[in-house]
Amino acid sequence: MYKVMGLDIGTKRIGIALSDYLLITATGHSYISRIPENAAIDEITKIAKENNVKKIIIGLPLNMDNTEGQQAKDCRQFAQNLNNFDIIFEDERLTSDEAENNLRSRKIDYRKEKGLIDIESACIILEQYLSRKER
Repeated sequence: MYKVMGLDIGTKRIGIALSDYLLITATGHSYISRIPENAAIDEITKIAKENNVKKIIIGLPLNMDNTEGQQAKDCRQFAQNLNNFDIIFEDERLTSDEAENNLRSRKIDYRKEKGLIDIESACIILEQYLSRKER
């Protein structure tokens, strides 16, 4: 049995979420600084190994017309450094807005702690994948 990790890769921070072993639920884990990038890769790898992760779902920020912009290309380049895992890209359009709404509805003040949005976005990305995945 293994877990699946969800990542919301931004220019400053990376939100991390993990599934349960039954691949049903996603739970926010943490956020890390993206810079320096090699340290971020090391930290993601460490968390993945500690949690028996085999697949990593990475949010791909597509444009509204389904094309890939610079941020999507940046996510793909980052993912190339995670070569010990199965990588799956998941459309993440509007997840930040949804994450803010989710936190607001739970009365969580995310304005001073922007990383909370990254964690919630990683959960949404992972939940989207898990909801489609055949179990």
